[in-house]
Amino acid sequence: MVACKRQLVVFGGFHESARDYIYYNDVYAFNLDSFTWSKLAPSGIGPAPRSGCQMATTPEGSIVIYGGYSKQRVKKDVDKGTLHTDMFLLKTEGSGKEEDKWAWSRLNPSGVKPTPRSGFSVALGPNNRSLLFGGVHDEEEEESIEGDFFNDIYFYDIGKNRWFPGQLKVSKSEKRKRRRGRRAETDGGDDEVEKQAPQGPVEIVKEVVAEDGTVMTIKQVISGPADEKERSESEEEDGALSPQVEPCPRSNAMLAVKHGVLYVYGGMFEVGDRQFTLSDLYSIDLHKMEEWKVLVEIDPKTQEWLEESDSDEEEEDMEGAEGGEEESSEEDSEDEGGEEQHPSVQPDEKHADYLSRTEQYWIKVARSNMGPDAKEKKVVKVAHAMAKTFYEDSI
Repeated sequence: MVACKRQLVVFGGFHESARDYIYYNDVYAFNLDSFTWSKLAPSGIGPAPRSGCQMATTPEGSIVIYGGYSKQRVKKDVDKGTLHTDMFLLKTEGSGKEEDKWAWSRLNPSGVKPTPRSGFSVALGPNNRSLLFGGVHDEEEEESIEGDFFNDIYFYDIGKNRWFPGQLKVSKSEKRKRRRGRRAETDGGDDEVEKQAPQGPVEIVKEVVAEDGTVMTIKQVISGPADEKERSESEEEDGALSPQVEPCPRSNAMLAVKHGVLYVYGGMFEVGDRQFTLSDLYSIDLHKMEEWKVLVEIDPKTQEWLEESDSDEEEEDMEGAEGGEEESSEEDSEDEGGEEQHPSVQPDEKHADYLSRTEQYWIKVARSNMGPDAKEKKVVKVAHAMAKTFYEDSI
């Protein structure tokens, strides 16, 4: 739904019951003067039925519609989903009243278009641009669906009919720090400086372990050395690069733009068969596009996974809302005693030594959390992240 002059215009959507479902491509308008609904009948060929599409208004009072999702039954009990990537213009001739004539036309924008996805979020930005953030692309395998979540930004220039990706720029202060870092590398020449000299932005994937043992993935882009202690100690002395953070990949985030600043709140992502609702808050200046700012951080200890269960609420509360008796007892047997059961960090033990000594233990813990079908490479990656998190919390 979008506000278009003195109307609210609603397009598409879906309705699903226990037995069947239906997707729509009809258009309704709610008049803000008379407080009445009317069904529009645009001429031309419009979008196929869908839900979850992007809608944006142009200064002329037309409506741009992009993307969406729909599914259809290919045979009994088998549905096929479609991610739509087409684009349409719903144009009106007149002052924007329901009696005006509306017409569909297909758009073929230029530039770099967003990759196929659903669950993306939309807001109107400055300079006559609409922006798209995040979303998820579900890869359907046999009896399972694995979602690939996004945290990127795409801009659509309404006037030029052109897509382009939103990329972070390097600020002047960051450029000066990088130049100082390069000079230190060439002048110092020792191994330690060479080791710490940044080779450009480094993506750090950090898995945080929630209280129920679930591993949550949080992405960060660090523009300097990964060691936070070394970075914080040396930042003021020799101009080391400051960390660059960004929202972790997610779908269905809340967006708002005020005075050219984009605010991103919450959303959801999945870890295996578990869904997590986020409550963090980020902002970025769309005019500068230099850095994300963290306004409210994610607190993994407040994350709680609730599974539908036949047990009553009191029983769920007693079990810690971890999915019923069967799963709770299994997790309790593995995790009884909490962190005290994990191999402790010895005095003055370095992270590399701790990981080498306890790697097999953490792989076993990661495997128990991720299930037997998880890929070995990913299990090892999560195990290392869990070990690092425990190590950092212990020192």
